[in-house]
Amino acid sequence: MYTNLLIEQDQSICIITINRPTKMNALNFETIEQLDAAVRSAQTDQTITGIIITGVGEKAFVAGADIAQLKTLSPQQAITLSQKGQIAFRNIETSPKPIVAAVNGFALGGGCELAMACQFRLASTNAKFGQPEVNLGTMPGYGGTQRLPRLIGRGKATELLLTGDAIDANEALRLGLVNYVTQLEDLLPRCKEILNKIATKAPLAIARTIESIDAYYLKPTDGFELESNLFGSTFATNDFQEGTDAFLNKRKPDFKGN
Repeated sequence: MYTNLLIEQDQSICIITINRPTKMNALNFETIEQLDAAVRSAQTDQTITGIIITGVGEKAFVAGADIAQLKTLSPQQAITLSQKGQIAFRNIETSPKPIVAAVNGFALGGGCELAMACQFRLASTNAKFGQPEVNLGTMPGYGGTQRLPRLIGRGKATELLLTGDAIDANEALRLGLVNYVTQLEDLLPRCKEILNKIATKAPLAIARTIESIDAYYLKPTDGFELESNLFGSTFATNDFQEGTDAFLNKRKPDFKGN
């Protein structure tokens, strides 16, 4: 059913593993759709109390978006993609069952946005987080401009969003982006330990606590819609064409500001 995901159930925990190893688990349209479907299925499964999202292998959680696919989009198609991604990630963020990101390597661009949509994050020592979209002549489109400031504060988030710099697991821990840093082999067991502890609590109380937490952050006047429209507008620029072409051809971009 899922060509880009591996689904496993360990007692009451559903483990969703993004499985595109040749693409460093990059997010394309199909992967986002399958991830959304898998999460919604787990949310309605009465045998599941918690969900882990991770990436296959030892190098990448999700290394970003599929740039070759992005490069083909029109501005309106980019807005539609952004909105679909935001809907999928918002469902993760508001899940009545806790969803934890087990970040086992690179979490860049859409990967960082996916991790931030989870209710909390654990990282292995080799994890890297960042929003490098400005290097491609575009910007985050799956909620990165909204969630990163909420999680680590406006000042540092603005720096990372505008420079495209990445941070390691220890810096992510210091900033509050992740809850714990573990050795790679301990990452999933630690996630399971926390979710199993939560599973001993009252399910309705857990769901309503998550809903109450979300109420503070998910305001009708948030910037998600604006982010989608601005994200799409960058696809009409020469800088986006230059940035994605430079990425795909492994060269340094020459941006002109148009």
